[in-house]
Amino acid sequence: MAEDVAVSALRKVRWRLIPFLFLLYVVAYLDRVNVGFAAIDMNRDLKFSDTVYGFGSGIFFLSYTLLEVPSNLMLARVGARLWIARIMFTWGVLSTAMIFVDSPVRFYVIRFLLGAAEAGFFPGIILYLTQWFPQRERARAVGLFMTATAMAGVIGAPLSSALLRMDRAWGLQGWQWLFIVEGVPAILLVPVVLLYMTERPADAKWLRDDEREWLAREMEAEQTETSKSIVTLRAALGTPRLWIVSLPYFCIVIAFYGIAFWLPQLVQSMSSLGSATIVLLSAIPYVAATIGLVVVGSRSDRLRERRWHVAGSCLIGAAGFVLTVLAPPAPAIALLTLSIAAFGIWGTLGPFWAIPTAMLRGTAAAGGIALVNSIGNCGGFVGPYVMGWIREATGGFTAGLLTLAAILVLGAVIVLRLEQPDERLV
Repeated sequence: MAEDVAVSALRKVRWRLIPFLFLLYVVAYLDRVNVGFAAIDMNRDLKFSDTVYGFGSGIFFLSYTLLEVPSNLMLARVGARLWIARIMFTWGVLSTAMIFVDSPVRFYVIRFLLGAAEAGFFPGIILYLTQWFPQRERARAVGLFMTATAMAGVIGAPLSSALLRMDRAWGLQGWQWLFIVEGVPAILLVPVVLLYMTERPADAKWLRDDEREWLAREMEAEQTETSKSIVTLRAALGTPRLWIVSLPYFCIVIAFYGIAFWLPQLVQSMSSLGSATIVLLSAIPYVAATIGLVVVGSRSDRLRERRWHVAGSCLIGAAGFVLTVLAPPAPAIALLTLSIAAFGIWGTLGPFWAIPTAMLRGTAAAGGIALVNSIGNCGGFVGPYVMGWIREATGGFTAGLLTLAAILVLGAVIVLRLEQPDERLV
């Protein structure tokens, strides 16, 4: 009977929270990376070099990283509902402000402010999920939530392709329409967040009494578990294990954004297709990324294993980049090999986030999750900038792709050398 209550409660939580959080993250991630879809036309119109574009894309992550920990601590203080709504409003305003970019300096400033506005959204949602899903369910839950990063590409590519065709409508360029139409939904969703989000299981009126009581007890019991858990933020910051766990994520994120911000331009370098068509075709690797997130995350939960799932996915991603370099320069082949890379890179995310969340509880969960994400997202600056710098220096993408492959191999090695997590926790 108790098992039936548990299954029913978790099913309802999954259907109530994951689709909604998925929608929010689709909007957030698309506003973060739509500069990649706009890049071909925007760079041409504004005469941005590869280095300028790479630096402007990556500078988002400098402010994002600086404010991650304080933002997540504030979320823990005021509650997820209010803080996520605040984040969404400010990032929506700044995302639409990208239409005013007319110089490298303005590009850098708006991207920097956009990173500051969005800081805390992802780790805040991860923290929120730890309050609703037991550890044994968490890689699957995180994986399903993070399919938004892949689906943002699947949805965003055809949408961006259509918007790019609105060139000179009402005096605006197509890439300006792209930033307007893709930025406004974040603002419109603010009242929905305030009305729909439930802070904690004890407040979930949409669960039956027995389901609500079981889930509240289950999560409280997990939060009071002391074995191998880090309880305070000070203890988390002083724990080498947490900093070491952040290193493979740093490697993953370098590759993650190295491909996300440059994908349309990678495909363009191997074809003579128009920018709108290339952006549309860019959806294909994101479909593979979605499959990787779901398949690897579910398998990791089923087998109760994390490290090899992260490392194996890193190696698949590295293989995809190497195959892109070795294969004949044709758009169809490039889309296939980049799809392999995307499957591997996105496949790391579910099992990876099950590792640090198993180590943390209490105040440490808010600050520690943000710390891991902050260190990792430094790679969000490194990846796009290095790809732009290497392309400008060499005239092509070959050296950049091989660099990303090597970084993913390094990430696999580091994660395999991590201390084996307590299987009872993860």
